[in-house]
This record gives sequence, structure tokens and C-alpha cells, in this order.
Amino acid sequence: MESPRKYKVGLVQMRMGPDPDANMASAIGHIHEAARLGANVVCLPELFRAQYFCQREDVRLFDLAEQIPGPSTAKLADVAREARVVIIASLFERRAPGLYHNTAVTLNSDGAIASVYRKMHVPDDPLYYEKFYFTPGDIGFEPIETSVGKLGLLVCWDQWYPEAARLMALAGAELLLYPTAIGWDPNDADDEKQRQRDAWITVQRGHAVANGLPLLACNRTGFEAAPDGGRGIQFWGSSFVAGPQGEFLASAGTDKRELLIADVDLARSENVRRIWPFLRDRRIDAYDDLLRRFRD
Repeated sequence: MESPRKYKVGLVQMRMGPDPDANMASAIGHIHEAARLGANVVCLPELFRAQYFCQREDVRLFDLAEQIPGPSTAKLADVAREARVVIIASLFERRAPGLYHNTAVTLNSDGAIASVYRKMHVPDDPLYYEKFYFTPGDIGFEPIETSVGKLGLLVCWDQWYPEAARLMALAGAELLLYPTAIGWDPNDADDEKQRQRDAWITVQRGHAVANGLPLLACNRTGFEAAPDGGRGIQFWGSSFVAGPQGEFLASAGTDKRELLIADVDLARSENVRRIWPFLRDRRIDAYDDLLRRFRD
């Protein structure tokens, strides 16, 4: 079936509480509301079932993980079928004993799992100790065939890497999506906080521009205390939808729950790529050094 050239996307900017079941119920309610407003694709934030547990290293927190397919995908499959929407859901995957991933699942509008994407770039920074929990992805950068076309699904830290967005575009992705959990260290000065948020928005708008594609970034919002009594993270929200020239199609604030609905016109990508033919003018004969870590 040929995918539509125009459709609506929904981004669920959520606050996460300590109860995974309550977070799931909240997400399902938002998905139904997005479908009521006409959304064909709905994206949830990164690891939406729980508060952001990677603020510390604790082996007991592996109990939050689940298999895929599993209980969460079963619930979301029912919602996808009922609402006739494509759902992007980021989950903590237990692949095997001792092998865990930060995994985003795409459920087609018939409820079937279209694909999984395992986060490729895994950070290890103060407050974001993800390398303790997640094995880097091994699937690569492959767009997902859905009822609305080819989706280039990436996750959070992936959003800083132009190589990831480019490889998705070169493989035929028609839309870039980034479920995200990113925020401020409350101890940072206000000007530093603003620089970080601006950089996050700017780099992703740059991916939209450089690849001539619409882009969705879906973040959580609200303060989440560290489980060990540390300083915690103030998630900065700011979810947005950008068009293929980086233009804002919809954007959310920093500090409240919001459901963003935006129209995406894939024909604009064709038109933009005709006037800005970045793919045509790439010097693929001169990029071998990109495969090196650094040029000493």
C-alpha cells in the first residue's frame, strides 16, 4: 500500500511518576487523545514507563526491564489497533540474562510490531549512567516500513550524531524521530542551561536541514529526584516538530505536559531537496577518514 504524502503526527510530552502502570495508563490516554485529534503516528518519550533510573548504578533496577514482545507491547498493540495509529514506544528491553538494551518499538496501525531499534550511541555521563544498563544496539540504522511510510527511528543520545541521521536518510527514511530523556542539572547556572537546550534544538534542526526531512523530538518534562538522594534532573521538555528546512511546525514548553499535533507533508521533502541538493553534492570519494576515531 502506498503511504500517504500528508498526515498528522503526535508527540506526547509526559511527566513520569514512580508507578510504571500509572505511566503506561497516562501514555495510553494521550495516544487515544492524539488519535481523536487526527494523528496517524504517535511518539512517546524515551523510557516512558519509569522515572529516569540511570541517575545511579544499581543492579536492582534491571528488574524494570521486560522482554519484547512482552506486556507493554501487548497493551500498546491493542491501542494501536483500536486507534488505528502507528506508535513509537521506548522500552527497557531484557533480551537475555545479562543483556539489556534501550529499545524503541514501532507498532503498526494494525497492532503488529513493525520493528525494534536498539539505541546505538549509549552515554556515560554524570546523571546519565546508561552504559551500566544498556548494551549498544546491533541492528544499525535501518528505516522502518509502516503504514505511513519509512520512519527513521533514533533515540536520545543518537540525536547529537549527524552520521546517524544521514545514514537513515540514505537508507530512505522519510521522517526522523527521536524519543528523548534530557534535562538540566539543577546546579547549573541559568545561562548554561539555556546554552544546553539551544544546542539540543539546533543540532536536530540541523539534521532536518542537512537531510531535507521532517524531524520529531519527543522529550519528557518535570523534575525527577535521584533515587539515592542526589541532585536529580529537571527535564526540559521542549518537544518539537521541524520541517525539512528546520522550520518549527509545532513546539512545546519546558515545564508542563503537552500533546503536540502537527501536519507533515512529505512532498515538501522532495521540493526542498530539489533546491538544496545536499545528497547530490556529497563528496563520497573524500570521506574515508570518517571511519577513523580521530586524525592524529
